[in-house]
Amino acid sequence: MGASESVLETSVHEFTVKDCNGKEVCLDTYKGKVLLIVNVASKCGFTETNYTQLTELYQKYREKDFEILAFPCNQFLRQEPGSDQQIQDFACTRFKAEYPVFQKVRVNGPDAAPLYKFLKANKPGLFGSRIKWNFTKFLVDKNGKKDIQKALEEEPSDSQTKKEEESSDSQK
Repeated sequence: MGASESVLETSVHEFTVKDCNGKEVCLDTYKGKVLLIVNVASKCGFTETNYTQLTELYQKYREKDFEILAFPCNQFLRQEPGSDQQIQDFACTRFKAEYPVFQKVRVNGPDAAPLYKFLKANKPGLFGSRIKWNFTKFLVDKNGKKDIQKALEEEPSDSQTKKEEESSDSQK
């Protein structure tokens, strides 16, 4: 329980997960985006607040190379009992989730999803080697690394750089 597992991958982009229909999704399709990876549950006391905030966050930042990846998990007091399709319908209908909701996973123990083994092995030690509850979030930078400082640094777009150069030229 206490020791973190050995993980060979160096980036979340090296993983393949399954969507709510069981179709494989290579996470390398999210290269170049800041990712918020979260384990979700529909019957948790934190469901209303978290799903609402996730939807608001996604609406605010999705045009800025930001993506939320939601992974339902039933490991915490069985608070995500539905089928993958029921979970998808719940998130999309009740909370207007437009971000991907993947197939239900385990986040702890020997059967934990490989992605979650990676996330736990490559995080600061504040939370220990286990996910403590529903709606635990991991922020991942555009290169698939968990470096919050880099993820938050925003590179100016080409059009923004051009506007700044034009503004500078016109002031001369």
